[in-house]
Amino acid sequence: MSNSNPPSANQSDDGLIRPEDLPGGWYLPTRFPGERSDDASAQIDEILGYDDWAATGSRAEVVPESEQNETVDGCWRYIEHAATHTRVFIRLQRQTYAVPEEVRITGVVYLPWRPGDPITSKLLRELPTAQIEAAISKRLFAMNREHTITGGKIVLPSGRKIEERDLLKPLGGTAKQDAEFYERVALQHGCLTQRGDKNPSATIAQINGVALTTAQGWVAKARARGLLPPGRRGRAG
Repeated sequence: MSNSNPPSANQSDDGLIRPEDLPGGWYLPTRFPGERSDDASAQIDEILGYDDWAATGSRAEVVPESEQNETVDGCWRYIEHAATHTRVFIRLQRQTYAVPEEVRITGVVYLPWRPGDPITSKLLRELPTAQIEAAISKRLFAMNREHTITGGKIVLPSGRKIEERDLLKPLGGTAKQDAEFYERVALQHGCLTQRGDKNPSATIAQINGVALTTAQGWVAKARARGLLPPGRRGRAG
């Protein structure tokens, strides 16, 4: 029987968190939370009942579907403090409906180095959650495109201005696939994502009257240019 989670698997394999995302004094162990060689995030969520409230009828009535979706695909990662050996499990959650998209810490399990030691408010305050979130979001989503929005207009790298309302209009075919073209692909993709489109590449294909593979190629090139964040494994679009 093949092993889908080889012993060499480590916490930074998927690029969600890397050692350089942690501030001084903290480090990222190679193994997943619990010193495992596989990612047990789904099992940890289940044990903690993480999604129980989101699944209740009353929750569904008062919270938009987009916010409920933010509980899906959270990943638990394990960090340690070099000096105190404090162990912390943090749950990293991509906020795909945020503008701009970001990663937030949506759960914390805090363990002292020696079982039974107290958890003080001082230690909790020193947990650098905001710094970790900022570092990850900057690395994943700090896109290279430069634009400003003034009075509903977007300034492209070429200096040409387009109206926000025109973002979902056809891009003008494939005649001139320059830097500005892929900038507009990225903006169109981002606009669709913000609207909750689950497969923006397919919608881009429809808007522009091209094959899905062509639109996917445009999106891939926009990602390669740093105009879009990395794609989500196993997800369309």
